[in-house]
Amino acid sequence: MKPSVKEFFDKDTWTLTYVVFDPSSKDAVILDPVWDYDPAASKVSTKSAEEVLAFVNDKDLKVHYILETHAHADHISGAQVMKPHLPGVKVGIGANICKVQEVFKGVFNLDPEFKTDGSQFDVLLKEGEPLQAGTLKIDTIYTPGHTPACASYLIGDAVFTGDALFMPDYGTGRCDFPAGSAEDLYTSVHDKLYSLPDETRAFTGHDYQPNGRPVAWESTIGEQKEKNIHIKASTTKNEFVEFRTSRDRTLAAPRLLLPSVQVNIDAGKLPPQENNGASYLKIPIRE
Repeated sequence: MKPSVKEFFDKDTWTLTYVVFDPSSKDAVILDPVWDYDPAASKVSTKSAEEVLAFVNDKDLKVHYILETHAHADHISGAQVMKPHLPGVKVGIGANICKVQEVFKGVFNLDPEFKTDGSQFDVLLKEGEPLQAGTLKIDTIYTPGHTPACASYLIGDAVFTGDALFMPDYGTGRCDFPAGSAEDLYTSVHDKLYSLPDETRAFTGHDYQPNGRPVAWESTIGEQKEKNIHIKASTTKNEFVEFRTSRDRTLAAPRLLLPSVQVNIDAGKLPPQENNGASYLKIPIRE
């Protein structure tokens, strides 16, 4: 099967959201939606989500699932913004989200009652257990490294790689977040994603437009194996780990890291409102 794919690019966070659908049956899933957040004003808006929902409505699609490739560190998930507008939709993520919840519950000193069993999500996806969304079959491929809970989704001839693989001229995701691992990312890409047929379409989770080129989001596994500047098919694990580790030491934290993660490990839900009607994020101060 060759599903149709519509991309939406959020320039503010360099994020790509996808609507994947069968044009015959109208069955669809949404991957990695964005809830716009201005950190200076601490204000949310739904512009990005509304664009995706307008497309879904225009095409008369039946969205079965909103799928997250991981708990994002660079944008707040738009899953909870979209959910009320998509009857019956369920929010899913890889089952290893529990590992990330355990880590960040401590980082943010969350309420002792905050669960780390993934129960905030409607569906926890497991490798080797296909998910059916009407006529769409979704195979979950665990691709840890950027985070321990990253998953890629194979839908027909298309794989959605999240932050494991970017476009060939930008390489791979960083591995210096808590419980990240360059060794794991090498295995995820080299041994798993690169084992897919060369003609498999590969869709990235972000595009940072290196050298000012136009935004791009689609390559193939064959192109990645031949041209990816960080990890080709011929790249050894030692070469990749040495490069990735050295590069990560030079990178600044993502602008929305602290706001994003604490919301995204809770399936995109904002913290409960306090007695004045406002929600508050927790920002640890380090010396």
